Amino acid sequence: MAKKNIQTRKDVYFLVRSFYDKIRAHEILGPIFNAIITDWEDHLNLLTDFWETQLFLKRKYHGNPVTAHQGVDAKMGRIITPEHFGLWLNLWFETLDELFEGETAWIAKNRAQKMSTMLYMQIYLHRQSES
Repeated sequence: MAKKNIQTRKDVYFLVRSFYDKIRAHEILGPIFNAIITDWEDHLNLLTDFWETQLFLKRKYHGNPVTAHQGVDAKMGRIITPEHFGLWLNLWFETLDELFEGETAWIAKNRAQKMSTMLYMQIYLHRQSES
């Protein structure tokens, strides 16, 4: 199958669904995501909105990923580590490389890399403020 650039919401949804299929089956990440997310279809649509906002600068996502991830960390007993974000990022890159190429795929990698660092730092700071 020839790879193409990410151009439409349908492409973003395909990327998000393919990626989270891997996450759900992952031995380390799967138990965390499957314990937190109860409506996967709704979550996939929300994440498609998020990535469509990130990649196409269309304001579709209105949530707060920082507080969402801080909440996940709290619900999981403060077990989230940089390793979890590294595993997540590796699967994101792997999925992008399997399915797409081009500038938008590169942007998706770059944004995810920056976001993963920022989100873990915000989790860490939140933990410190609660101590």
